[in-house]
Amino acid sequence: MPDEPRIVYDLRGLKCPLPVLKTRKRMQALAPGSLLEIETTDPLAVIDIPHFCNEDGHRLEEAAPTEGGHRFVIRKKA
Repeated sequence: MPDEPRIVYDLRGLKCPLPVLKTRKRMQALAPGSLLEIETTDPLAVIDIPHFCNEDGHRLEEAAPTEGGHRFVIRKKA
């Protein structure tokens, strides 16, 4: 996974529910199996993003804290 191309989507500064809504819209435009890396400062994203992945069938590849927020790497469902 580290060498796979991914799209980085900066959602820092947005509050719930915008990070999930924008992530959902962006995922619709991606090919199956694509990786989307999102960066967010919304503290609720640690709950909302995994829930979104579970509900929509995407795989959460990585969730990690960053300075001031979190980074998530999501693989679009096939």
